[in-house]
Amino acid sequence: MHHNQDPIIALATPLGVSAIAVVRLSGKGIIHILNQVFHGSNLTKKASHTIHFGLIKNGNNIIDEVLVALFIAPHSFTKEDSVEISCHGSPFIVNQLIQLFVEKGVRMAEPGEFTKRAFLNGRFDLAQAEAVADLISSDSALAHQTALCQMRGGFSSDLKALRSGLIHFAAMLELELDFSEEDVEFLDRTHLQALADKIIAAITLLMDSFRLGNVIKHGISVVIVGKPNVGKSTLLNNLLREERAIVSPIAGTTRDAIEGQLHLGGMLFRFIDTAGLRETASDEIEAIGMDRTKQQLSKASIVFYLVDISNTTLTKAEEELVGLGLEDLPLVKVANKVDVVSSHINTLEGFIKKDYLFVSARENSGIDQLKDKLLQVIAREQIDATGTIVVNARHYDRLQKSKQALEAVNVGLKTKLSSELLASDIRTALRYLGEITGDITTEELLGEIFSKFCIGK
Repeated sequence: MHHNQDPIIALATPLGVSAIAVVRLSGKGIIHILNQVFHGSNLTKKASHTIHFGLIKNGNNIIDEVLVALFIAPHSFTKEDSVEISCHGSPFIVNQLIQLFVEKGVRMAEPGEFTKRAFLNGRFDLAQAEAVADLISSDSALAHQTALCQMRGGFSSDLKALRSGLIHFAAMLELELDFSEEDVEFLDRTHLQALADKIIAAITLLMDSFRLGNVIKHGISVVIVGKPNVGKSTLLNNLLREERAIVSPIAGTTRDAIEGQLHLGGMLFRFIDTAGLRETASDEIEAIGMDRTKQQLSKASIVFYLVDISNTTLTKAEEELVGLGLEDLPLVKVANKVDVVSSHINTLEGFIKKDYLFVSARENSGIDQLKDKLLQVIAREQIDATGTIVVNARHYDRLQKSKQALEAVNVGLKTKLSSELLASDIRTALRYLGEITGDITTEELLGEIFSKFCIGK
């Protein structure tokens, strides 16, 4: 691992031509290095959190007019001396700036290295550091809210409380081991049992939130399913207001899952048009498409079950629905092509009683009502991001392992296991909780986490 104080540099804004670009630098001596090429004022005598206009020159060659923002340690994101240079957004200018500083001994930052330094320097814990990446990638109001809550330490506070109780009991057990020859018992085993039960319940609650967290982070998957030629692709296009899927009167046109995204009520929905399901595929490719439809259904958060009301009876529609085996999934039943049968009251009444929502994908009618219905389903599923929500698969894994260690403590208490073995299981639980917040880390773990960050963050 590079020395933590090495001066580093990276482009913090996206690559490409833009009005401005921001080049970020941090590390020991970085203000003095910048001062050698900055012409406008003496940056080494300026206060933190000030902005200065001037030229950056390589010898007599002017590279650009820039604004320099100073952040003097420890009052910076990394808690090191840091600067942000706002220059014109020409890739040529950016490359010239970066090359100039590299020639002066500043090295290119690794992915996530600015955030990694912030963690290593005590700016925040590991769970908060990972929330920075989630905040950058958030693409809905709920994802933003959840990441912001974690970055501000909501999840970390919960974990700190859990670890605090365990640390106390672990210390008492260790003390018992020191006096093992005197056969002294410092702990009331019933209190330890109650604490283990309490922490297991709290961990279970956090683990249960992971399903919701996964939905918030990656979007709510809405799979549109039905027989061939019932209007699934037309419905997808109308929901997204773009021609995403090919529409054809020929049955079986859609051979693979086609996906599009839409924001509703502060949430990201991923609508997935699938190959139509029927008893026998017309060819091998359609058969593969039908298999993929079933795969999508296994991962769906919500299902739109679509029928062609002009070409099927209620009995057949309900029989088909039973055959799909969707009983355990939130389901919205949609009767399409209502414009064709709008005058046939008898046909409509049966579908109304079975809670079908009527649309005409071709005429673009009923689409707003369908979106409203979708939000009602989400509300019924109690999508709520006000509490602590686990969104990170690594966190879920460590919570699960910590819970298993505490369950072993419970078994040990019931079977009167020795203090030494109980202490070992509690230390295991503490280790896994500590790996979430970074109280316990390895270089391999940090490398795995921060390698997924963008360069410049």
